[in-house]
Amino acid sequence: MSLSRRTVLGGLAAMGAARPGWTAEARWSELSDRAAEFPQIRSMIVSRGGTPLVERVFAGPSLDTPVNVKSVSKTIVSALAGVALDRGELPALDATLGDVAPRLIPNGADPRVREITVENLLSMQAGLERTSGGNYGGWIASSNWVSDALSREFVADSGGRMLYSTGSTHVLGAVLSEVTGLSLLDQARQRLGDPLNIQIPPWTRDPQGRYMGGNQMALSLRGMIRFGQLYARDGMWDGEQVIGADYVAQSHRPRTRSPWSGLGYGLGWFLGQEAGADFALARGYGGQVICVAPSLDLVVAITSDPNQPARSQGYFGELMTLLRDAMRIAASA
Repeated sequence: MSLSRRTVLGGLAAMGAARPGWTAEARWSELSDRAAEFPQIRSMIVSRGGTPLVERVFAGPSLDTPVNVKSVSKTIVSALAGVALDRGELPALDATLGDVAPRLIPNGADPRVREITVENLLSMQAGLERTSGGNYGGWIASSNWVSDALSREFVADSGGRMLYSTGSTHVLGAVLSEVTGLSLLDQARQRLGDPLNIQIPPWTRDPQGRYMGGNQMALSLRGMIRFGQLYARDGMWDGEQVIGADYVAQSHRPRTRSPWSGLGYGLGWFLGQEAGADFALARGYGGQVICVAPSLDLVVAITSDPNQPARSQGYFGELMTLLRDAMRIAASA
């Protein structure tokens, strides 16, 4: 199916969301059927108020099987930073690398590296040359991923333009291990997996044995939905404040903007608005997505082929049309 036809279908779905005589159930069913036309999609859950409206496997493993969520990992690491802040292990968002993890700063690094803040790392505003895109292969081939990321040249001021970089989140993960005394895996399992009752298997580690911050984590689709619902509920789960409500709100305040998608970016979340509602998006390579629209009580999770690109002008753009239609349906229901 061509992109142009899918775009047309997206428009039809938006029309259907307001079409007289259509029940909400029929609109959600139409959305699910349209998603089935996407060759890269693997599974999808749409949940409102904690109730699943769509649960569907199009290809691949079950809804309970952990799969590689790629850069959705960055949003998971952001959540762990929020827990560390709540516990006082991180003193503040404006704490600098020189304050909290001076041992991680390599000899010969630019003196400005000491002044990079936790917030800069979370918002992709460190200012250092990116380790993602064309630089990714060389970065992971290095003997020390943290040192390599922090030894790169400054190409912008810290706190300035968005420079999407897995190295920034990996450095943050190393900071979290320094201040908590726990590996990133142990933090993820104890501080998110246990309270949300989701399985988090081990994933890739760097040459120093640190679990990778920002890529290669695995969650099931049902685990992704629960994580999204945690943010939709201001960090509360089953009566427990897993992440502080203030940090959830801070995460969804835009600091910068993606030069590719045009979406805003907060603390590990892409940000936008649709149908009068703010939404937050965790996004991973290939089309791994968690979308949270708190005012609509709507959470959508999608997994896709992790080996195929999902560009803003291609498959990811199609997913955005689908997600925006879901928000329109929820707003009109």
